[in-house]
Amino acid sequence: MDRQNTVPRGQAAPPAGGVDLRGKTAVVTGGSGVLCSCMARALGACGARVAVLARGLGRAEAVAEEIVRAGGEAMAVACDATDKASLEAARSAVLARFGTADILVNGAGGNRPAATTDDEFYGGDAGRTFFDLEERAIREVFDVNSLSALLATQVFARGMARGGCVVNVSSMNAFRPLTKIPAYSAAKSALSNLTMWLAAYFAAAGIRVNAIAPGFFVTEQNRALLYAADGTPTPRTEKILAATPMRRFGEPEELLGALMFLVDPRASGFVTGVVLPVDGGFSAYSGV
Repeated sequence: MDRQNTVPRGQAAPPAGGVDLRGKTAVVTGGSGVLCSCMARALGACGARVAVLARGLGRAEAVAEEIVRAGGEAMAVACDATDKASLEAARSAVLARFGTADILVNGAGGNRPAATTDDEFYGGDAGRTFFDLEERAIREVFDVNSLSALLATQVFARGMARGGCVVNVSSMNAFRPLTKIPAYSAAKSALSNLTMWLAAYFAAAGIRVNAIAPGFFVTEQNRALLYAADGTPTPRTEKILAATPMRRFGEPEELLGALMFLVDPRASGFVTGVVLPVDGGFSAYSGV
């Protein structure tokens, strides 16, 4: 059984940015990562009770403690989002502590080196080619990026009241696949498609399902691909920035406007099934 830790309740924080989530419980998978920990803190600042789910309890606890220090209420739960039994145990812990699950952010994700090619185009045998990608790694990428969202929605949307919502964290790779990462791009594309399917399925129940598609943000998983050990940009970074009209990477906080829009029924009560890019213009630029 998963371990869980409840952080003591702090003083209720006033809603931030005009979004009032008091009385709501937000569950964030992958909640200890760079992007989703920022989302979890923002949800807490809006008055939501936040359940931070992550494979490592210690890192989830650190995020939950930040929320409490800021005056919110949070708990940390060790959970493998690719395992339904683990998710069921997490749901039991969340309901026992908070009573409801009203907002689900499916943020678990990531890539695997063995599912990544070294070459951008076919024509040589240097390093790992498409033909060398490992089946197990490919399956893991699909599990953590798309299957995890399906399973978490099965678990946490069951019994979710009208007005509940699910926000999936997709990627611009779902629209335009990047070189070298075929499994990740395909898995995020599957997640975007799943978002639309779930939106139609749950619409009559009053549960909205949408997704955010981040462009390029520096995270723990991709830092080594974007910057050399001495901090200089890699050639891949130069290509990314050349294809991004704003000519920079995004900051985690720049995802929060999209998140708050999607979780606030006053702002997006008639919005479901959308995949919202937050990409500095990447999707709008043809390169010429």
